[in-house]
Amino acid sequence: MGISAAQATAFYEEAVREGSVWAVRDGDGFPAPLSPEGRRAMPFWSLRSRAEKVIATVPDYGAFVPVELSLGVFLSRWLPGLERDDIRVGVNWSGTAATGYDLAAREVALNLAALGRSSTRS
Repeated sequence: MGISAAQATAFYEEAVREGSVWAVRDGDGFPAPLSPEGRRAMPFWSLRSRAEKVIATVPDYGAFVPVELSLGVFLSRWLPGLERDDIRVGVNWSGTAATGYDLAAREVALNLAALGRSSTRS
């Protein structure tokens, strides 16, 4: 499993366990940079510490602050809005350039829902 795949797996597990995800914002709002393929993606992290690490280590994110979103709000409002606007979801971006998997909002919602169902059966 590559680093991005491991980060995606951690995103789902930690988000369900914690009941929240983290975004970042500055005075202009939430970032949704263009990927090399020309698609927009908005980054989200499963733990505050992951978002803070990107803020501390990636110069382009230095002016941002972490914002917690409950998992319920993320699933019911953010993901449908991102899908409608054709913005992909960046999950647990990391590294010196803050990169990782960019997934369709619908895929993220389905994966979180499936993991949430399986964790309630455990």
